[in-house]
Amino acid sequence: MTDWIAAARAAGDVAARHADEVDRQARFPAEAMAALRDAKLLGLLVPKDEGGPGAGIADIVSICHLLGQRCAATAMIYAMHQIQASCLVRHHGGAAWQRAFLKRLASEQLLLASATSEAGVGGDVRSSVCAVEEKDGRFALAKQATVISYGADADGILVTARRTPQSPASDQVIVVVSQKDARFEALQGWDTLGMRGTCSNGFHLKAEGEVGQIMPVPYADISAQTMLPTSHLVWSALWLGIATDAVARARAFVRAEARKKQGATPPGALRLAEATGQLQLMKAGLVSALRQYEAALGSEDALSALPFAIAMNTLKITSSQMVVQIVGQALQVCGLAGYRNDSAFSLGRHLRDAHSAALMVNNDRILANTAQLVTAVRDDSGLLA
Repeated sequence: MTDWIAAARAAGDVAARHADEVDRQARFPAEAMAALRDAKLLGLLVPKDEGGPGAGIADIVSICHLLGQRCAATAMIYAMHQIQASCLVRHHGGAAWQRAFLKRLASEQLLLASATSEAGVGGDVRSSVCAVEEKDGRFALAKQATVISYGADADGILVTARRTPQSPASDQVIVVVSQKDARFEALQGWDTLGMRGTCSNGFHLKAEGEVGQIMPVPYADISAQTMLPTSHLVWSALWLGIATDAVARARAFVRAEARKKQGATPPGALRLAEATGQLQLMKAGLVSALRQYEAALGSEDALSALPFAIAMNTLKITSSQMVVQIVGQALQVCGLAGYRNDSAFSLGRHLRDAHSAALMVNNDRILANTAQLVTAVRDDSGLLA
């Protein structure tokens, strides 16, 4: 892991050099992603018997945290890529096409995106209008995807769709679509407050290919056991990275003020102490959820259990709220220096990026799901026993 972290740190330095420009121009962080690809960090999760290093989720969480301190858009792209990679690794079901694609992921360092959002379902990724049509060992699909982050720069896209045109909206599969098999028609651009470098444009996506590109495991199982918990872990890690860098800038500001007035405690020191405490709580929540996920791996029952789903949902909600709170506290410490865009202590990009956290996936939707779960779960008062 040490070599991976060192490589990620170097790629993070590249990301940091271009972060403001990526944000200002709302462009894909090509330099940072090239550095991650050159360091062979895109295929980390691919098992050794498929040609990869067989890294674990803790390694990915650490790298997302590191990248989040440099460029949140780069970290988000890396996180979303690894969410798709984890789904392939855990749910390929031994299918020949899927295993061959995994080998390509490791050898060619392919960048993976996802197309789960769709017009007509009200933001519910567990429902699809799009359907897979099969004929003579081939498939075809067409999807009005409201968002495909970095879709134009991805080598492959994991697309959710109904299993057949006759299937209900919730009977979904994932289709692994190579860039060469896809056609894109732009629907809308990506001129947003934050996370501008993710280039999360909307597309009318049409694709066709071999039936073997359809993952054999139902999307409902993939979502519950891998996609959702992995998403909440890696997203929380990069949000922690944003908060970590914000506190670091606030600390640097307080130290600079202290040097100006020897013997006097700068007025922002109290707020810095508060932000540091919140940062430690945010980190503790992430580490706890990570350990819970690692303990559940290998057990479908544990991964599908209600308390586990509640824990992962809670991680996302609390992390997305705390990152905004902590960056706001850091801004109070730095004052006008943090408010300025041309300052070494600037926190504008951090704050704008942080506000995306509650929107992906919308916290209200997650809270509504959690509300249903907590009424059904048994009392967990013995959790610490």
